[in-house]
Amino acid sequence: MHVIRITDLEADGLSDYARLTDVALRRVTEPEGGLYIAESTKVITRALAAGHVPRSVLLQEKWLADVEPLLADFPDVPVFVGEAKLLEQLTGYHLHRGALAAMHRPENPSVAELLQDARRVVILEDIVDHTNVGAIFRSSAGLGVDAVLVTPRCADPLYRRSVRVSMGTVLQVPWARLPEWDEATVLLHDAGFEIAALALADNAVSLPDYAANAPERIALVFGSEGDGLSRTALAAADTVVTIPMLHGVDSLNVASASAVVAYALRVDREHRSADLD
Repeated sequence: MHVIRITDLEADGLSDYARLTDVALRRVTEPEGGLYIAESTKVITRALAAGHVPRSVLLQEKWLADVEPLLADFPDVPVFVGEAKLLEQLTGYHLHRGALAAMHRPENPSVAELLQDARRVVILEDIVDHTNVGAIFRSSAGLGVDAVLVTPRCADPLYRRSVRVSMGTVLQVPWARLPEWDEATVLLHDAGFEIAALALADNAVSLPDYAANAPERIALVFGSEGDGLSRTALAAADTVVTIPMLHGVDSLNVASASAVVAYALRVDREHRSADLD
């Protein structure tokens, strides 16, 4: 490994970690496309497995042995090592998850590419809580969702907190940003998807009834934490689906709801190919 022990917080290469916000990392002009921060050796491992390329790593001395095998294919990537207090001074928070890595942002596939072979897609409309975004990606990965699509005003899935909460699954589940609804609706319908909005409505179909006769391709739309789905999203939907609730509770947190719905509508992967022939 190319180990560099930190003696000067102004040294070249440390600016990626110097209290930069995730927005700033995304907008840096070099490297092209920007950066994101992978936090913990588990997340770094998943990032590398997904083919993402590290720009540098930052850690305490005690984590060197854990990181060394991960960087076998990247011998020239600088590994900055420093004492805990020095790293906290640099980053602005206590670094307790092993390591940070500044990763090059990969180029996302187009929406059309993601839809081509997908059967279950989750759409996040204007969800701004990064914890919810990360949790939805984690349940999507575990419950067989093929792709996640986010609207223009939805939080960035590669925000550090989203990546951490997802346990790195945002680096495994393919995702892309949708255009506005007028164009997005055409893309989804042209690819053969039924748009199912999760919302409370008088004409809503209960989730068990919908799952009993689920269409082959479904785009499940989940709305923001406060206001739920926009009128435009509801107008674009072919069906409104609701989760039956008890004891006067009308709805679940959006991340919990996404897991319930993804489980109810999961596809039997072993038999899907035969069904499509």
